[in-house]
Amino acid sequence: MAGVLRAYPVPPPDTVTPVAEGLLNRGYRVDTGDGSYFLKCYVDRATANRPAITAQHRATGALAARGLPVPAPLADRDGRTVTAHGGRLFALYPWVAGNHRHGTGLTPAGCGELGTLLGALHGALAEVCAPLRQPDGVLSADAGETRRIIAELRALARDHRPYDDFDRRVEQHLAERLDLLDAHRHRRPGPADAPPTGWTHGDFHGLNVLYRGDAVSAVLDWDKLAPHPVAEEAVRAATLLFNDRTTGVLDLPRVRHWARAYRATGAADTEQVARAVHRVWWERLNDLWMPQWRYQRRDHRADPLFPAAAGQLSWWCQEYEQVMDAFTN
Repeated sequence: MAGVLRAYPVPPPDTVTPVAEGLLNRGYRVDTGDGSYFLKCYVDRATANRPAITAQHRATGALAARGLPVPAPLADRDGRTVTAHGGRLFALYPWVAGNHRHGTGLTPAGCGELGTLLGALHGALAEVCAPLRQPDGVLSADAGETRRIIAELRALARDHRPYDDFDRRVEQHLAERLDLLDAHRHRRPGPADAPPTGWTHGDFHGLNVLYRGDAVSAVLDWDKLAPHPVAEEAVRAATLLFNDRTTGVLDLPRVRHWARAYRATGAADTEQVARAVHRVWWERLNDLWMPQWRYQRRDHRADPLFPAAAGQLSWWCQEYEQVMDAFTN
């Protein structure tokens, strides 16, 4: 840490404390004589390259300059915001105080304010990032490929040792997933059904938002900044923010406050949000990344997320119309 920090015009560290580790990168709180900082170490192979990180830094710096609650990286002694040391890439930020809050703990007004913030971020990203040409179409998940993956995962779960209740639950869910795919295979969205593409945060959820009191103090972790159908991020974020963390069931009144406020920013209209709801639902129906991490990568970090995600999908298939109504009315 001392070697990295020598690249910056800050005093030597008094203490360096690891921050609770996320699924991708590593972070540290650095306390010095003139204040505290957040040091980020980029380790995810998909995003830990200098051009991608520099592009993220340009965007977040521009958002911060517009007064949005986005931390801007600090420049090192050579004026760069990305520092290499020991084969890794790092960035240093001012420390932002705050706490994480799950969406079900927000007031209805707070849900709306957060939806307004995401809409404002989408609008600002369209202005500060490179112009985009709309794609001719956006492909949706192929249920046939999903069935192939399910067959592989079922065998891996069945043969997993030691075989436990978690493996049994995965097997049961994968069998249910096949039934759901059979029941809904005719509802696959076409390439032209996607809402407009734009620049998105890419990972907007409660662990990437800090609060001080009732106000957002920072939107963190812009590693997945990329072009995607914009309204889909609003839908996907709501499913992560306003879910019961045990059952996955969505708090639909809060979703409604969120979606109304988001639409009111002009980031997406009702028809675009409706298309986004359907596409996100279909992608979830075909998404198997959590059991793939467990059985194919032998990485168990996503295991705690699986029960709620599986429960939400089953519930969403049953309550499809109610979910659509909450997002669009």
